[in-house]
Amino acid sequence: MEYKRITNIEDPNFRKLHNLMGEIFPKEEVLEYDLWKEPLEDPGIRIFVAVDGEEVVGATEYRYYADWNIAMTDFTIIRKPGKGIGRFLVVNRMKDLNELAAKNGKKLYGMFAEIYDPYKVEALEFGGVKVMDPYVRREVLSHLGYKRLDLEYVHPSWENNGEAVSGLDLGFMPADYSQDLVEASLVADFLRTYYAVLSNKPKEWLEMIEKLRAKETVALLPL
Repeated sequence: MEYKRITNIEDPNFRKLHNLMGEIFPKEEVLEYDLWKEPLEDPGIRIFVAVDGEEVVGATEYRYYADWNIAMTDFTIIRKPGKGIGRFLVVNRMKDLNELAAKNGKKLYGMFAEIYDPYKVEALEFGGVKVMDPYVRREVLSHLGYKRLDLEYVHPSWENNGEAVSGLDLGFMPADYSQDLVEASLVADFLRTYYAVLSNKPKEWLEMIEKLRAKETVALLPL
């Protein structure tokens, strides 16, 4: 397999990736094809695919925020079981992030991720790909070191229709697993920046941000 970055909407691998996202994720989680042009060209957004021959068999999108020395995993897709795709993506992603942090003169502080709560989204089939099942993914992320933030989490729909999307936890994987608190201001600032591209924010999300602003820290709980 090859770990290939996509930086242009005209890249043939991006059409394959976007089709794959449409097969795997609910429609409110997938940005429209044409709206990917600017994100793909943004140097801060890193989109890589695992290519096996001519086929895109996996993908991961993530970001590194130098000012906060944190990362965000946007998504990870594994198309087929039994190929070591998940391990391949994780190893290459962490290698890339550690290099970015080192160039910033630091060791990576941690990484956020939105994590489905399988008890709330059992109806979602994720394209029938069992390795993408919310129960499996949550356990894998727990093994990687992710914890969930102690808050009622929602995010704006990527359809930009002003709807709040629930059924997920906001997770954080600290570099030091013994860390059990994260700064609330960091969480609020990160979320405001991350969702700045969406102009139509739901009331529930705005209220969540205000609650974070009123706190000093947020507890990190087991997944």
